[in-house]
Amino acid sequence: MTTASPAAPNTPVDAKTLRSFAEFYPFYLSEHSDRTCRRLHFAGSTLSLLCLATALITRNPWWLLAGLLCGYGFAWIGHFGFEKNKPASFKRPLYSFMGDWVMYKDIWTGKVKI
Repeated sequence: MTTASPAAPNTPVDAKTLRSFAEFYPFYLSEHSDRTCRRLHFAGSTLSLLCLATALITRNPWWLLAGLLCGYGFAWIGHFGFEKNKPASFKRPLYSFMGDWVMYKDIWTGKVKI
């Protein structure tokens, strides 16, 4: 797994100082170094996509809420229970949401291991 950090090793990074998603994504990956956390993210994202598809098929908007709960619920369990950090969504919500889906793609393509 690639976990390059924009700062020196063991130097805390303030996510709010990162000016682009390209700068943010290595930080995002470093916040997901625990394998179980990444697996929970992947499961939550997959369930979110299934909920979105179900919402579109059934035209029932409650599935959108279920998708949000699956995605964030699984991710936050991974962070608080295994990674022992606060989710990046607390620091940079938009970049974090983008990072979720880039990491999801990177897991599917084998760039990030689970």
